[in-house]
Amino acid sequence: MRPDTFQQTSSGHISIGGVPVSTLAEKFGTPLYVLDYDTMVHRMQEYRNALAQLQPAGWACYAGKAFLCRAMVELVAQEGLGLDVVSGGELYTALQAGFDPKNILFHGNVKTAAELRFGLEAGVGQFVVDSLDELDRLNRIADEMGRTAPVLLRLTPGIDAHTHDFIRTGQFDSKFGFGIGDGIADEAVRRALAAERIQLNGFHAHIGSQILEGDPFVANAEALMAFSQRWHQMAGFWPRILDIGGGLGVRYTGGEEPPQLAHILRRIQGLLTEATPPGAAVPKILMEPGRSIVAEAGVTLYTVEAVKTVVGGKVYVAVDGGMGDNIRPALYQAQYAASLDGKPESTPPSAVTVAGRYCESGDILLSGVPLADPQVGDRLIVWATGAYNYSMASTYNRVPRPAVVVVRDGEVSRWVERERWEDVTRLDLPLNARKSVNA
Repeated sequence: MRPDTFQQTSSGHISIGGVPVSTLAEKFGTPLYVLDYDTMVHRMQEYRNALAQLQPAGWACYAGKAFLCRAMVELVAQEGLGLDVVSGGELYTALQAGFDPKNILFHGNVKTAAELRFGLEAGVGQFVVDSLDELDRLNRIADEMGRTAPVLLRLTPGIDAHTHDFIRTGQFDSKFGFGIGDGIADEAVRRALAAERIQLNGFHAHIGSQILEGDPFVANAEALMAFSQRWHQMAGFWPRILDIGGGLGVRYTGGEEPPQLAHILRRIQGLLTEATPPGAAVPKILMEPGRSIVAEAGVTLYTVEAVKTVVGGKVYVAVDGGMGDNIRPALYQAQYAASLDGKPESTPPSAVTVAGRYCESGDILLSGVPLADPQVGDRLIVWATGAYNYSMASTYNRVPRPAVVVVRDGEVSRWVERERWEDVTRLDLPLNARKSVNA
């Protein structure tokens, strides 16, 4: 739940990466996203080392949608991971950071023609194709450009990942991929093998996010192998790559217990060895960790701006951020833990509701969270906010988005500047701009 470098004094003062959070708030303002460098690197190394034990060695591709900026791309490259992008904007960010396009997986259930051309021009390592329309479009554009498109087909294996409905992706009625159970996946393989400009390299399936059991990952690999065996028997095709996606859960409130990655991979290795046909090579396993690398590395700092008790005794603690910097509680009831800086453990906590500043009744960050004597001016730390908070941030109510800083060994680096009011209006046009367009 907390970053690896978390420390707290007997007086309740908290530091991360050797830097007091009070210093961060004073220097950079609040709300503020803070990422712990060591935690991110440790998680990347865990994936890299665990996958390296497979035969053949597997590979981790960081899922950029969890958190992406130029410096993050550079860190991913430094640690030897690939990168999973889902849009032209994410691909552009990666290329601007100098990331090797051959180490990029281009995902997304909707890729425009312009994005497909961009990916082909850049030379991405694999296109993860999500529909028959996309497959046909990619083949046509590749033919126009005189290129060959390397492809993984995204399959939906019909696996219930036991997570929130909004982050389940492996069920048959998902908007993602080709269903194995209704014959669409078979049609996709037939078209891919027949297409002149498509090089089919394997299959992908991602079954959901925040998964706290190991069995769904193994079941996913079993489904991919069973599908591959059938196509090997029917047409002699055998995949070089099986991408089992990401989705490994993290500790948000302290009550979660994620499965052990190494144990999951040992089970998958045994499955691959047993199920690979004689004379065929064991497929290379890819994983796409995102949340499990950055979530617990990140915290968000807020300042308490108001405390009030309403009819019935409910206590609201209002902070200077909210759904603009963390939409997840409003979107799918995500829960977090929080602490107040400078409050000793001996201070008795009481259950309060932490409300955001945005003009929506649903702008509630935390409900019933225990906090020790919250007062105006206190610094509130919300734990495990490294994944999807910055990525999904908005300027609703024209509130600028927070800065992102990274702490390491007592030093602080700015990775993303804080937006200003001027930035929020930068793309606005005056009323008379319409006349000039018509002219």
